[in-house]
Amino acid sequence: MENKAITKIGVLTSGGDAPGMNSAVRAVVRSAFYYKLEVFGIYRGYEGLIQDDIKKLNSRDIAYILERGGTFLKSARSDEFRTPEGRKIAYENLKKHGIDALVVIGGDGSLTGAHLFYKEFGVPAIGLPGTIDNDLAGTDFTIGFDTACNTAIQAIDKIRDTATSHDRLFFVEVMGRDAGFIAINAGIGSAAAATLIPEKKMPIETLIERLKVREKAKKQANVVIVAEGGKSGGALEISQKVKKFLPNYDIKVTILGHLQRGGSPTSFDRLLSSKLGVAAVEGLLHGKYDVMAGLINNKVVYTPIKRAIVDDKDVDEEDFRVAKILST
Repeated sequence: MENKAITKIGVLTSGGDAPGMNSAVRAVVRSAFYYKLEVFGIYRGYEGLIQDDIKKLNSRDIAYILERGGTFLKSARSDEFRTPEGRKIAYENLKKHGIDALVVIGGDGSLTGAHLFYKEFGVPAIGLPGTIDNDLAGTDFTIGFDTACNTAIQAIDKIRDTATSHDRLFFVEVMGRDAGFIAINAGIGSAAAATLIPEKKMPIETLIERLKVREKAKKQANVVIVAEGGKSGGALEISQKVKKFLPNYDIKVTILGHLQRGGSPTSFDRLLSSKLGVAAVEGLLHGKYDVMAGLINNKVVYTPIKRAIVDDKDVDEEDFRVAKILST
């Protein structure tokens, strides 16, 4: 499709919230102003696009949001946008406001929506990887991942205090859907006894033997990190299996859950989201449509959205090797 003259940009956040989304929106708005463009905030993601919950943004709207977690534009899932009829309504609302292009901040489902919108209606769109899961190809890190890892490690450090005080074995479940990036980083960063991730199936017998070795070494306070969606089950299920073989352990389970989504973004996430927000606006102005802006080796790259959401992105084998060495 031909490059279009862009004068008005719409920005939305979609799917699960991630720390740094506000920073990304701020960067999009400030960059647009720098290039003499108008910016419209689309509230509640694609659902807001269908419901015409769209507002022109000014400098006051993005004041003091850099340090805030969540997303001031709010987010929502939209079943209606999954239908051709719903996307047609959304497109008509874009036209009504004269919006020429979209910046979509979210995970694979959100970027899929941007891809479909471009294919069906020719709306220039750039995606930004906003998800704590870090599971999108085309970027070393996704917006919110670093903050989520820090939050998980801080929580595990506190859990270790009580584990040490009572000689307990804690199973801590972290988020990540079917990806083990948060788990492996939290495992290394918190000196976990073992880390269970979806990408690497650890037989329950192997885990039990590792814990027996630590028991013989008088390492009574142990923390095992479990990624949600793992092949061996969740933290509660695994703890029950282990209890049958290690009845002397006082076993506890903590599921961190949505705690990991919140909080003020780290300096890294603020920097990442700011760089990508600028890259989104400049990419649109240079005719880069239907792509996701990411950061690889500290350089901005544009990856076709279809590739970003389809290509596998696995936990680095080196990280897994390091975690295994350090847990012995």
